[in-house]
Amino acid sequence: MITFAKLTRQCLILVFMASSGLAHAITDWDTLNQEWELLYEQGDYNRATVVAAKALQIAEQTREPDHSDIASSLNSLAFLYSVRDQYKQAEPLLIRALAIFEKSVGEGPEMAATLNNLAMLYRKQEQYAQAEPLYKRALAIDEKALGPDHPNVAMSLNNLAQLYQAQEQYAQAEPLLKRALQILEKTLGPNHANVAMSLNNLALLYTAEQQYAQAEPLFKRVLAMSQKALGPDHPNVALSLNNLAGLYNEQGKYPYAEPLFRRALAISEKSLGRNHPNVATSLENLAQLYREIGHADKAKPLATRAAAIRAAQR
Repeated sequence: MITFAKLTRQCLILVFMASSGLAHAITDWDTLNQEWELLYEQGDYNRATVVAAKALQIAEQTREPDHSDIASSLNSLAFLYSVRDQYKQAEPLLIRALAIFEKSVGEGPEMAATLNNLAMLYRKQEQYAQAEPLYKRALAIDEKALGPDHPNVAMSLNNLAQLYQAQEQYAQAEPLLKRALQILEKTLGPNHANVAMSLNNLALLYTAEQQYAQAEPLFKRVLAMSQKALGPDHPNVALSLNNLAGLYNEQGKYPYAEPLFRRALAISEKSLGRNHPNVATSLENLAQLYREIGHADKAKPLATRAAAIRAAQR
């Protein structure tokens, strides 16, 4: 099965509290947050998790028990557990973060973000009945706190739509995705990265419905936006190439798909390093294409290398 990309930087929404006052001294906690984010970008999830855990420890030692910085660190550590599929470790951290935000800041964007994160955790485990009310509550909080046309509302709409899409409830997902896209284009402009993400999600919906003629121009627009904004060798360009190639692959247009998959792999290796999870995705997709056209000999070394990358991240 070809793996499509959501073009989201993270599977969870990170929550950072704005400091009060005009100046903010860089603390050990801030430095550790910057360090784990860099390690994550480099694909070193194991070390990133260790550093994020240290940041949480410092927050707990230097802040009051219900301080919002602790909740932010809980979110960060939960995110890293989630990308490693360690859901049992992530869930109690998010539940605790939610309780802290509910007590310290009330029903605001921080709480909505944490609800989204917990719902996403359940969605990834196919616990859809648990996820849906959390997504809906997050959307309601964002609409009330920020207004109906805020970008955060669009993100909540996207998340709820993905829940419906995972359950093949496409008729419920499509209007949410279209509303999210409209909000983002209006508030951020037609060329913003979040607009590209929203276009990508709508294209993925059309692909799942096998409405390829509707999906293709959206994937092409996302690719053009990514190349113009980020340059030809950015990781997001690789993700866009991957998705357009996947669309062609699903239609059996293998001569169109193969060069795009190969270019996506080359970009990911160059920009992220040979052992990044995005490289594994590109290797898996190219291997799948070779299997489908009867070249198992070409597929095997790619799949073996991808499996080794995945194993190193667990």
